[in-house]
Amino acid sequence: MDRYFFISGDLDDMGKVEKELENAGVTTAQIHVLSKDDEAVARRDLHEVHAFMKTDVVRSGLRGAIIGIVAAISVLLFAHYSSATENIGWLPFVFLSIVLLGFCTWEGGFFGFQVPNAQFKQFEEVLAQGWHVFFVDVNERQLPVLQGVTDRHRGLKPAGVGSSSPHWVIGWQNQFQKFVHWAP
Repeated sequence: MDRYFFISGDLDDMGKVEKELENAGVTTAQIHVLSKDDEAVARRDLHEVHAFMKTDVVRSGLRGAIIGIVAAISVLLFAHYSSATENIGWLPFVFLSIVLLGFCTWEGGFFGFQVPNAQFKQFEEVLAQGWHVFFVDVNERQLPVLQGVTDRHRGLKPAGVGSSSPHWVIGWQNQFQKFVHWAP
């Protein structure tokens, strides 16, 4: 799947595009609107970008986890090659490894909450000017549908292509939406 970005100043037009895409089989989980005016997006019942997605918490958390894994392995290798386990056992070193992994992951995620999502950094200036970013995650089969709908809306300006959420994440979101609508 690829993520297609568009820029527009008209949230009402974005609402029409969203409805047309949904009617053509693109799910709500694949469509997002990024804006500085979250209230206006919510009033029009558009699928807004959640605050969690606006930050780089996942990417930074994964980087922290990688650093934590390296630190944990280093502690365990030190314990093995220094023969310290003969005197005090493995338990303190295993515990320290787990603590280092958890701390590095937590610290990476904490840092990520303070940083804008790397995919959205390119739109900071446009958003500051009052424009809105509309993006859609589509597979190859859905690409003609997206092109057909966006071609009919001249207010949408193409703004690039990026990597999308994994298909399994979108599938999970779709299943969750079905469950929420099914539940009484």
